[in-house]
Order: sequence, then structure tokens, then C-alpha cells
Amino acid sequence: MVGQRSDRFVAKAEAGEGWRVWDRKMKKWWGERYRHYPEILLSELNGAKRPERLTELVKQLAGDRTRTS
Repeated sequence: MVGQRSDRFVAKAEAGEGWRVWDRKMKKWWGERYRHYPEILLSELNGAKRPERLTELVKQLAGDRTRTS
């Protein structure tokens, strides 16, 4: 489709819950919920996909996770 991005991973807002990362290929959620839009994480997931960098970003964003109970 012309003009449409074809990123595999996208962030979707959940009302009152924050943001979640959706894997379009696998059709399932990836990772945890985040209070803020996970732009850097999405860039890495849709770009280089370096495991060590992804691990670093997930740890860095751990304080930004929303609590679910």
C-alpha cells in the first residue's frame, strides 16, 4: 500500500492502562505495558533488533511500566 508504514511492531494505547507493543506479524502483544509511548524501543524492534540493546532498553524502561493487578 502506498504511503503506509509497514513496521512490524507498533504501540497501541489502552485507555487508563498506558501503551503496549503489538507485533503485527505474530498478532500478539510483545512485552509489558508502559506509561509513556515507547518510541526508542519501537525503533530498535523495527530496526536493527540487537538483542543486547533490546535487553538494555527493556531494563531502562522497567521503571516506566504500569502496574497491573
